Amino acid sequence: MTIQDLIKSGAKIIDVRTPDEFMGGHVAGSTNIPLNEVPERVSEFQEMGGPLVLCCLSGGRSGQATGYLQLQGVECYNGGSWMDVNFTVNS
Repeated sequence: MTIQDLIKSGAKIIDVRTPDEFMGGHVAGSTNIPLNEVPERVSEFQEMGGPLVLCCLSGGRSGQATGYLQLQGVECYNGGSWMDVNFTVNS
């Protein structure tokens, strides 16, 4: 299943950028959980259920978060840039 398929089927979108970056622009309806808070908020990710699509500025931070959360049993995928995810949501 592609990121586009996941988003179209209703996957939750989590933006792992800083709050300041998030306030500068983000995917409508996405949730902001900064990368540095991911380890202490694993239970929140688990409670969201899957699948989750994570994004950031370029895909680096969301890739780190995806790898970590997958090891914790969370169904999540790296969506890459929030702008790419935003384009998918709005297309």
